[in-house]
Amino acid sequence: MNLNDNKQLGSQIIDKAIEMGAALAGIVNIEDLKKSPSHKISEKLADFGGVGVKDVPGKKRGQVEWPDNAKSAVVIAVSHPQDCPDMDYWVKGLKGGTKGNAQLMATFSKLEKWLETENDIHCMKIPYHIEHGGVYMKDSAVLAGLGCIGKNNILITPQYGPRVRLRVMLLERDLPSTGMIDFDPCKECEEYCKQACPQKALDKKIYSATELGQKELPGRTGIYNRVQCNIQMEKNSANGKDVEIEGSDIMGNEVRFCRRCELACPVGKSA
Repeated sequence: MNLNDNKQLGSQIIDKAIEMGAALAGIVNIEDLKKSPSHKISEKLADFGGVGVKDVPGKKRGQVEWPDNAKSAVVIAVSHPQDCPDMDYWVKGLKGGTKGNAQLMATFSKLEKWLETENDIHCMKIPYHIEHGGVYMKDSAVLAGLGCIGKNNILITPQYGPRVRLRVMLLERDLPSTGMIDFDPCKECEEYCKQACPQKALDKKIYSATELGQKELPGRTGIYNRVQCNIQMEKNSANGKDVEIEGSDIMGNEVRFCRRCELACPVGKSA
């Protein structure tokens, strides 16, 4: 299959993913993804053990291990409107952890069946956590053409702003990246995200291009403190409450993580 055929197949996969429930979708080639900022910087940053990071024996926290047969990936997003906060309530014991993630997983299950039966493309559904076999999803989304990284250090899409949830599935087919889009709403922004942060995680420059040997930095210019951000996440975790899980006899613990920098962003609010 030549390059044009692969591009056409990639477009078909994107259309099918949206047909099956994704709000946005794109393709990223694994070789491009390996060169992305988060994947390069993870080797250089000090060890971090905050919320969302797992301890796995024999693995460095934050370091990606690439499957040999992974050649490209599909990246999908679902919209997470402000008036549907429960989409991202993290519930221990709930399949997928959140309702939004369950929605993403359901879309990928349908897409995987179509790819494998109709196109003979083997798929690898990967977990959320890096240490369990995941990849950096924000970088994946940028290279797949879904949006850009904002000054709040999260993905911002033209359609929905930062109010989306992401998931990635690896493919054995060598498909080209959709490619980055010409979109940057942060240039002239009044930094509402910075003003909204309860832990002032966007107030001080932490990383430098000289120290890390690359231009692309967290928070775009190195102004992002994940330790401070994690303080808020730890507070949220400590305030989790017991809830019933629909269709189950067990109780779950529901955590409502902070979204203030996300909800303060004006981009995509009309959606």
